[in-house]
Amino acid sequence: QWQLVESGGGLVQPGGSLRLSCAASGFDLRSYALGWFRQAPGKEREGVGCIKWGEGIPYYADSVKGRFTISRDNAKTTVYLQMNSLKPEDTAVYFCTAAADTYCRDYVWPHDYWGQGTQVTVSS
Repeated sequence: QWQLVESGGGLVQPGGSLRLSCAASGFDLRSYALGWFRQAPGKEREGVGCIKWGEGIPYYADSVKGRFTISRDNAKTTVYLQMNSLKPEDTAVYFCTAAADTYCRDYVWPHDYWGQGTQVTVSS
């Protein structure tokens, strides 16, 4: 049975940093991609980025490029979202997602499996 368990959300000041983690289980990660979506109050869910597990190649949405970094730890089967230079508009619930790795490329994000989400609030 698959699981995606996020952690690391919280309150941070503008300009600060936060790292989210997503522990994955129940997937053959060699052919999967893991990604991140976010949903702000009153807005639609937005793809943030993803990484093809086998190749380790990340892709990012334009809104976070240069500020966010996605990485993975093979031994821990965990994907990370390092968020730097955070802005109030980054405030959202962040979801970890998974899908076949063909669903991870420019402006295409994996969305077949979803974690429960973790809240990130950027405020002074």
